[in-house]
Amino acid sequence: MVELLAPAGNIESLEAAIGEGADAVYLGLKSFNARLRTTNFAWNQFEAAVESLHRQNKKIYVTVNTVCEERETERLYRFLSYLNEVGPDGLIVQDFAVIRMAQEFFPNLELHASTQMNVESSAAVKLLQKAGLKRAVLARELGLDEIKKIKEETSAELEVFVHGALCVSESGLCLFSSYLGGKSANRGMCTQACRRFYSAEVPGGFKQGYYFSPCDLQLIEQIPALVDAGVDSFKIEGRMKSAEYVGTVVSAYRYVIDHYKEDRKGAIATGKRILASDFARSKTTYWYGFNSMEEGVNNAAEKILNPDQAGGTGIYLGKIASLKPAPRELVQAYRDSFPAGEAENAGSIQLALLKGGNYDPDPGDSIRLHRKDDTGRVSHKIRSVEIDDEQNKRWIDIPTGFSVGDEVYLLQIKSSSKRYSRVLPGDISRFRKQPKDERLPVLDLTPVQQKELSYFPEGIYAQVSSIPDLFAVQGLNPVRAIIEFNQETGYDLLNHKTTLPFSKKQIYISLDPFCSAAQEDSLKESLNKLVADGYQQFVVNNLAHIQMLAGSGAKMIAGPYLYTFNRWAVSFLENQDIGAFIMPYENSRRNLEATYEENVRARVLVPVFAYPSLFRMRFKLPSSYDFTYFEDKEETVFKVNSTADGSFVMPEEPFCITDKVSHITASGFKRILIDFSKTKVSRSQIKAITSSMTKGQPLPGISRFNWKDGFYSPQQMEEYKAAAERAAAKKTGSAGQAQRGKNIRKAAPARGKKSGKR
Repeated sequence: MVELLAPAGNIESLEAAIGEGADAVYLGLKSFNARLRTTNFAWNQFEAAVESLHRQNKKIYVTVNTVCEERETERLYRFLSYLNEVGPDGLIVQDFAVIRMAQEFFPNLELHASTQMNVESSAAVKLLQKAGLKRAVLARELGLDEIKKIKEETSAELEVFVHGALCVSESGLCLFSSYLGGKSANRGMCTQACRRFYSAEVPGGFKQGYYFSPCDLQLIEQIPALVDAGVDSFKIEGRMKSAEYVGTVVSAYRYVIDHYKEDRKGAIATGKRILASDFARSKTTYWYGFNSMEEGVNNAAEKILNPDQAGGTGIYLGKIASLKPAPRELVQAYRDSFPAGEAENAGSIQLALLKGGNYDPDPGDSIRLHRKDDTGRVSHKIRSVEIDDEQNKRWIDIPTGFSVGDEVYLLQIKSSSKRYSRVLPGDISRFRKQPKDERLPVLDLTPVQQKELSYFPEGIYAQVSSIPDLFAVQGLNPVRAIIEFNQETGYDLLNHKTTLPFSKKQIYISLDPFCSAAQEDSLKESLNKLVADGYQQFVVNNLAHIQMLAGSGAKMIAGPYLYTFNRWAVSFLENQDIGAFIMPYENSRRNLEATYEENVRARVLVPVFAYPSLFRMRFKLPSSYDFTYFEDKEETVFKVNSTADGSFVMPEEPFCITDKVSHITASGFKRILIDFSKTKVSRSQIKAITSSMTKGQPLPGISRFNWKDGFYSPQQMEEYKAAAERAAAKKTGSAGQAQRGKNIRKAAPARGKKSGKR
C-alpha cells in the first residue's frame, strides 16, 4: 500500500496529519534540517512523538537534510547517536557525511536520500542503494515517464512530492540566498530570494514582476498514475504551513488514494473540492503531461512561472501598522493552550493592527507572518480580536518577534478548522533523552601517494563552456583546461569538429550537475564514446556520473556540486574511487583549511574566479522574458541565460579572490581554478585576472561570496550579540566607575576647602 507522508512543523500539524489519515510524518529538530525557520520539535516532544506514533503503527521520519561544516561534525555525530537511541523510522539526509558516519557507527539507522541530494536518475539511485540507503526522495523536476523508468530499473523505495511549494531551481543546486548573505539553502536558511519583486531591463525601458516565483505543485489528478508507476510514498510539502493547511491537504489526498479504484473521476473531483480552501499560490502540475524532455524544456516555464504572482502564500491581509502588548489574561490563556512540558517553547503573543488588506480575519483563522527582512516566516492561529469601534481599529493577536512593516497572509479560515485528538501524552516530562557529550573518533583522509595525482598537477586550471573559449584561455597558460559537456560542446567533441588547442591528456570534461532519467542513457553512451576516444579525466557533479564512469578506468574529480564541506563527506567520495576535489563555491577559507589537513591539500582545486550559477532551471524561459539583466530593490544586478540545456541566473559581479592566490598557495592549496563557465572569455579579462594574481590586488566590482565570513549562523550571531552586550556592559560599568571616582575626586577638595574655612 502506498504511503501518504505529511509534514509536521509543530505539534498541531502533527495532530492534523495523523487525524486526517497520514501514514507517516516527517519533522525536523533544532538543527541540521532544511526548515530552520519553522518551529521544529524539542527533544522531549520528538521522543514522545516517536513512541506515540509507533503505538498507532504510524511512521516518523527526521530531516537531517543540510550540509555541515567541519567544525560541526562532532555535533552531527552526537545528533545521529541520539537519533539512533530514540529510533525514528528513517532519516532524510543530504550530506554525504551522514551516510559515512552511519556506515561507520550507526548501521541500524535507515537513511533516505533527500531531494536536496539532487537524485533524478536510476544511476544515482543505484549508487545510493550500494551505499546502504533504502529510499530516494526524487527531485521535483521529473515527469511521470522518468519516475517509471527509475522504478523499473531499481529496487529502492521512491518518494515523490505531490503537493506544496516548489523551488524554481533544480533540487539542491541553488546558491542564490547564500550568495546574497551567507544564508544557504543547503543549510536550511533559504530566504526565498527567487520569489522577490524584480525590475528587468527590456527593449525600450524596464518592466517589473515576480519573474522567478513558481506556482505550487498539485498532483492530485496524477495519484492513480503514480500508484501504477510504483511510487512508494506520496509526500506533501509544508513544514512551515498551518495545521489547518496540513489537515486539508492530507484529507484530500487520503480520499483519492482510498477511493480512486472504485470511482476515479468522482474521487479526484472530491479531492479537488477539499483543496479549494487551500489559499496558497496558483497550482501547477509542472513536468507532468509532456511527451518528451525537449517538449518539457521548451514549455515547462509557462506552467510553473507567473510573474504577476506575489511571492507570499495565501490571501494578503496587509502589513503590521501598529503593535501593543496583549492583555495578561490572553497571554496566559495562550500559554495554557499548550500541553504540559511544551509551554516553555511556546513563546508569547502581542496585538497587531493591520493595514492594506481587503479581509478582516476572525478568531480561529490561520495566518502566516513574513518578516520584511526575510529572516523568518511563522504560521499562527488567531485567538482573539479586539475591536475599537470609535477609532475603527481591529487588533489581532500575533506572535512576538514581528514588527511594524511585516506582512501578514490568510492561510485558512475558521470554518475549515478542526479539533484533532492529541498525539503526544499530556505529560512528557518522562522523556529525557538528549544528545550526549560524545567524542567523534578522528578521521584521517587518505594521504597522497607518490605519482597518484599525476593527472592533477599543480598550477592554474581554466574552465569554459564553449569551444571558442577553450582557445581564448590559452592566455592563462593553464596546466589543465576544463570544458563543460553541454549540447554545443558535446556535439563538437563527439564528432571531432574542431582540432582543440589542448591535448586530451590536458582536458577535463565537466558534467552537468542535473542528470535526469530522460538524459542518463544518452549521457552514458556519450561517456563511453569519450573514454574510448581517449578522454580520461572527468569532473563529476552528480552521483549518477560516478555510477556511469565506475569501472571505465577514467579519473574522476568531484565537482563543486558534490558538496564536500567536511572530511566525512570527502571520505564518502574517496570510497567511490574519487581522489581529487573542487571546492564548493560557497565554502569559506576557514572551513576549507579545517577540512583538509596539509598532507592532503594536494587533492584540492580551489576556485578563485567564477560567475557561479545562483540558481538553475530545467527549462527555457518564456518568450515574454525578453531580458538578460534584472535587479532587485537594492539595485543588485543579475543576468539570466536561457539555453537548450536550461536557464541559469548568475551574478553581474563575479566571485573573485584572485588577489588571495599567493596566500592560498602558501597554505598548501597549489591548484587554482579560473572558472569562466556560462560567460564569454575576453583578453582584457584574462589580463586583469593575471595582474590581480601577480600583484595581489583585488579586482573592482567583485564579490567575496562566503570566502571570508563563511555561512550565516544564527548561533554565531547570538554569540556575537552576547559578546557585544558584555563589552558594552563592561564599558558602561567602567565608565560608571570612572565617573563615580571622578565625582569622589571632585568632592574631596570641596570637603577640604570647607575644612580649611573652619
